[in-house]
Amino acid sequence: MEAEQRCVVLVSSEGEEFKVPREVASASLLVKSMTEDGDDTDVVPLPKVSSYILKKVVEYCTHHHDNPPEDIPTPLKTSNLAEVVSEFDFNFVNVEQTVLFDLLLAADYLNIPSLLLLTSAKVASMIKGRTPEEIRREFNIVNDFTPEEEAQQTG
Repeated sequence: MEAEQRCVVLVSSEGEEFKVPREVASASLLVKSMTEDGDDTDVVPLPKVSSYILKKVVEYCTHHHDNPPEDIPTPLKTSNLAEVVSEFDFNFVNVEQTVLFDLLLAADYLNIPSLLLLTSAKVASMIKGRTPEEIRREFNIVNDFTPEEEAQQTG
């Protein structure tokens, strides 16, 4: 009979618990370092990650446990992310901007290099080939340059 898979319990900022196989959770170098003592089950509080985002992170790590993510060329050669990542990854980051930024922050906090690269590449694809005005519109950035400063930037 196969031994029961060793699990880690990840606890979101709202207190929701996610029971995840240790091998899947170890995609997060933070979680891996916190659970290396060898206990059968560890509880890892993640106060900086909401339940919604943690659920998505677990989905990403579960998918890529058996399907290693493709290398993403840097710098991006195209603004079409679908040309450089798998369909799963493309769909995974094809989300509202606030969710994308929360995923990026979670990837950084949890130290998941492939997810950090993917979310960063998505942001880069949103910027690549755009004018400053288009970028400001995309990210709701107020142009606080004076006309003189603006002229200096373009001149």
